[in-house]
Formats: sequence, structure tokens, C-alpha cells
Amino acid sequence: MEYQQLAKDILAQIGGRENIVSLVHCATRLRFKLKDQKRADAAKLKQNPGVIMVVESGGQFQVVIGNHVHDVYNAVCAEAGLKDESQQQSQKSEEKANLLGRLIDIVSAIFTPFLGVMAASGILKGLLALAVVCGWLTTDGGTYRLWFAASDALFYFFPLALGYTAGKKFGGSPFITMAIGGALTHPVVLQAFEASGQAGAVTEHFLGIPITFINYSSSVMPIIFAAWASCWLEKHCNRLLPSAVRNFFTPLVCLAVVVPLTFLLIGPLATWLSQMLAHGYQAIYAFAPWLAGGFMGAAWQVCVIFGLHWGLVPLMINNLSVLGYDTLVPLLLPAVMGQVGAALGVMLRTRDKKLKVLAGSAVTAGIFGITEPAVYGVTLPNRRPFIFGCIAGAVGGVIIGYCQSSVYSFGLVSVFTFAQIIPSSGVDLTVWGAIIGTVLSLVLACTLTWFAGLPRAQTHEAGASEIAPTGDDDILAPMSGTVLAMDQVPDATFASGLLGLGAAIIPLGNQVIAPFHGEVASLFQTRHAIGLLSDSGIEVLIHVGIDTVKLDGQHFTAHVKPGDKIQPGDLLIEFDRQAILAAGYDLATPVIISNSDDYAAVERVSQSAIIDSGMPFLTVRR
Repeated sequence: MEYQQLAKDILAQIGGRENIVSLVHCATRLRFKLKDQKRADAAKLKQNPGVIMVVESGGQFQVVIGNHVHDVYNAVCAEAGLKDESQQQSQKSEEKANLLGRLIDIVSAIFTPFLGVMAASGILKGLLALAVVCGWLTTDGGTYRLWFAASDALFYFFPLALGYTAGKKFGGSPFITMAIGGALTHPVVLQAFEASGQAGAVTEHFLGIPITFINYSSSVMPIIFAAWASCWLEKHCNRLLPSAVRNFFTPLVCLAVVVPLTFLLIGPLATWLSQMLAHGYQAIYAFAPWLAGGFMGAAWQVCVIFGLHWGLVPLMINNLSVLGYDTLVPLLLPAVMGQVGAALGVMLRTRDKKLKVLAGSAVTAGIFGITEPAVYGVTLPNRRPFIFGCIAGAVGGVIIGYCQSSVYSFGLVSVFTFAQIIPSSGVDLTVWGAIIGTVLSLVLACTLTWFAGLPRAQTHEAGASEIAPTGDDDILAPMSGTVLAMDQVPDATFASGLLGLGAAIIPLGNQVIAPFHGEVASLFQTRHAIGLLSDSGIEVLIHVGIDTVKLDGQHFTAHVKPGDKIQPGDLLIEFDRQAILAAGYDLATPVIISNSDDYAAVERVSQSAIIDSGMPFLTVRR
């Protein structure tokens, strides 16, 4: 009842209950999806003393309340008669709102689960090619055959793996869609394809309709479109069929309808689209390979930061499926190694011991294709090293594009990619071009960073001017990572300081630990944010990532509950850092003193760009 009047005021200013499509809340704000945002009066709502700020972003009308947002949310739901289904409606409406974001989300969800084994299979293929070129193995030997089977199995039966993950993503039974993928690669179908003599030839009929047999082994798009059709049909069948027969009649209808539909219509159309996509890319690439190399070498890591790189992964795999090779992956080698070189330059140049250790580990990870530690922990926070890495990537990309290097199996871009570049005819100019372009990008980025990548202050011994406070007014770092000033956080509400003063950390790990002695004041249902109260009365909000409330708790695990006593170092929350980044979310984590107005000042203990969990982070002055 305490927030009933505030709830009424909010409903009145957003256009009433009938204007609400959905409502969810995160750590500090109510997030409305409105039918007509013009009916909402943001200016008047901002004048309400119970409202901190109103933000209209991402198709949402966001009312910033503060730490008691859950109580206001309950009051609004009670006043408007909203139920928990609003969260599901919000998720559906958000999926419709952003076509590009939805496409990237679909691609990442379908390919991410087996990306590791796909990369391993590609590397093994490359190593086998290297072994054959060097004369260590022969293609007719038993050793080669077994390892080739291991490396080729996933790609040969690609429709099965894609059928499973696509079925899960589209909300249907993954086993039905996997069975459809199995039908595409069934020996009976492959025998019919071989008997037809050529792709597209008609030798058999289905209920009088001519069948176009195509070899769908290693294909990508046909099973994804077929999985979508199956999941659509499955949902309608489940809605119409009685529950007593639904469990076996729905799969029966899906298999009986979608499999023939795939061979008659979906498969040929998707195959045609795949070929057009592959040949269209080749036409653009052939126009100016060196220009394509320079562009991708410079822009790839920028795409990774914004999650846009997932849109290119199907193109790479489709090129391999249709053409038998891909020219896009080699162009990314200098982009990756450029950031590795920049991190190496930081490691060699900086006198900050923590940054040196962080950069060293980032170099090792980057060599094997994992650039997030280098980008988020080393180069991007210092800005110039990241720019130098992109410049060096462009230079190396020009060389690789000019030499028209290709890969013949898919894998993560890493040092192992060199083995995948070797053609069946042996080492040639395309291989040497890839090696020269990649090494040049690494050396150039390292050199530029050494001479001009860091401010002068970071090239001298750090730590002499650091404050080492002690006492009850200290807040330790709840995670390791790169420190951001609050005004650099990519969210206007946090950056403005309306929710309190503090700083943010871009995490390098996957844990949130307790920053002081105290208790858990609140834990949000989505587990992405937690409120803490110290024994001395300091209120702290730790909000993992920006807009991560939209994940609805996915990738987050809580190890405490409200009311639990905590002491420094206790594990509070675990999160899947890689999965959250892959989903396209920014992991900048604000650490806010919610009751900043009770103190004379809130200050950073150290101005170092890198901090370890458990180290002094913030302090308050009374």
C-alpha cells in the first residue's frame, strides 16, 4: 500500500492500463512496452518525487525508481491487474522490435552450442592436410582415415546438429527437427542423388510431384528453414490436438509434412539462396580482394564488440559448403593477431605490474583465438592500443586479400588457422601471404603500441601514489577487471549518477564476491543484480552488465539469498561471461553506493585501470 499512489500516478502518465503491452523490471527501473508512446507524458512523470528519471530507449519506456523498484512494480501490477505473463509478452515483443538484433540472436543461439567442437574439427582437418603435405601420412592409410572421419563427421552430418540447435531456438522439439536433419542425410536420399547423375535432376516423384534430389550433407540453410517450419507446425498441432494423442501425433504430422516439403520446396529454395549468397560474396571479393582484406582486418574486432560478427559466421560456413573453401576467415587472422600484438606491446611497455600480468595472459589466449581478454581488459580500455591493433589488422588484411588466401575447413581464427589454409596441392603463395600478413600485423601493432600506445604515467612504476585506506568505510572490488569511471558507463541513468556514486568494472572473470562485512539486502529474481548493506550502513548495488535483465536470469547463478550474512570474499553470484557477451550484452558492471547522499564524498581508492577482486576499490568520506 505504501506505493499505491505512486503506482496510480505512473499508470496515469503512461496512458493507462490499456496502453501497456508488457511490463518488467530490472534492478532500478520499470520497463514498459507501450502500444503508443505518444500517449505517455514523460516530462510530467519526471516531476514526480518518486521517479528518478524517465528513459525512452530500445522501444521501451523506462521509469527509473531506484532500489525499491520491485515494490513499485508489485504496486503497479496490482493496480493495473497485470500478471506474470507480462514478462513473456515483453520478450516476444522485444524479439519483434529489432530485426537485426533478432537475426544475430538466432544465429548465435544455433551455432554457439557446437562452436567448440566445430573449431576442433576444422583444426584437425588442417593438421591432417599439413601431415599429408609433409609426407607424414597418406590418404589411403588407416591412421588418416580414422582421423579424417573424426574431423569430417560433424560437417558431413551438419543438418543433424543444426536441426537440434535450431529446434531449441525456435521453441519446438529439437528431436523432431534433428530427425528432419537426419532425413536430409539419410543413405537412401544420398543414393537417389547419386543415381540421378546430377544435382537438380528429377528421377522420382512424391504423390505425383517431381522430387529434386540434392546432396544436403554439410548444408546449412535448408535445415534451418525446415526447422522453423517444423516448429511453427508443431505449435499449431499442440494447440489443436487433444492432449491424449498430442505426444505422438504432433511429431507424426511434423515429420510427414515437413520432410517432403523440405525436399520439394524448402531444400531447393534454400540451396539456391545459399549458392546466391556464396557467389554474391565471391563476386564482391573478386572485385578488390585487397580492399576486402583491409576492411575486414580493420572492422572485425569492432564487429565482435557489438556482437555483429555472428551475422558473418553462417556466411563462412556456407562458403565452405557451397564452394569448398572460404576466403573470409583468412582476412580475420590479422585482425585477431593485431590485438594480440597490441596487448604484447602493452605488456612490454607498461610498468604497472597488474597490467603487465593481465596483458601477458591476454597474449597467450589471443594466440589461440580468444581475444576478449586482450580487447576488454587491455587494448580497448587504453584506446590507442585497440586503434593500433585495428590499423595493423587492416595492413595485414590487405596483404592476405591480395594473395587471395583461403581456408578449406572451418575453425576459430587462431594460430591453427595456418594449417587450414594449406591447399591439397601443397604450400603456395596463398599460404605465405597469410603468414606474412598475420606476422606483419602482430609486429606492427606491437611496435606502434610500444612507442605511442600508453600514457607516459603508465610507462613508469605504478602504485606509489595509491591510497591504501582501512576501516569500515572501504568497499573492496567485487570482481577483477578493467575499471570505468561512472560517466563512461554506456547507460544514461547509471552514467548520470542518479542512482548513486561509484565506479564500474568490465569483468575478466565470472564471479561476484562480497566487498565487505554485512548482509544481502536484496537479490533480483533475474540474479543479474544484488543489493548489499555493510555493517557500517553503506548500501551498495552491484549490477552485472547493461540491460542484462532481458536475459531473464539465463547465464546467472546466485549463491546467496536476501538476509544472508556475508564477509569479504564470499561468492555471491556466478555468471557465464562468454555467453552473455555472445548474446550481445555489454558487461560493464556498475558498483554503486546507493545512499551516496549520506556521505560527504565517494572516491576511488586507486586510479589504476586494472583491479583484482578483493582489492580496495571505493571508499566513502563521512
